[in-house]
Amino acid sequence: MYEIISGAWKGHLGRGLAQKELQYLLGTAQGMTAKEIARRFEVAACTVAKRLSCAMFKLGVTRQTAAVAEEMRRQIISPVCFALAAMIAMHAIIGDDAMRRDRRIPERRTAQVRVLR
Repeated sequence: MYEIISGAWKGHLGRGLAQKELQYLLGTAQGMTAKEIARRFEVAACTVAKRLSCAMFKLGVTRQTAAVAEEMRRQIISPVCFALAAMIAMHAIIGDDAMRRDRRIPERRTAQVRVLR
């Protein structure tokens, strides 16, 4: 078995995904966008998007986050640091609101008009 290590993630080849698909999904697991992955591997962003969609089809999912979760379930990828992964999983189970990123409600600006005579 061959392994690919990318950042804090380790991927295993020979478990249903092509090498490039696995590399791009490891980038997704690190939180990178398609453009960032494309810059890293010096390819077009549409190439990354196509490879990711092929990998998601093979995994039977429709979203990239679901693809990462499915890869972890099938043990195609695994975090190098298990303590960090356990902490993230515990926060997800507990439902800690501090870990969520909330958007601020935009302020409405109102204009005051004075009529002068």
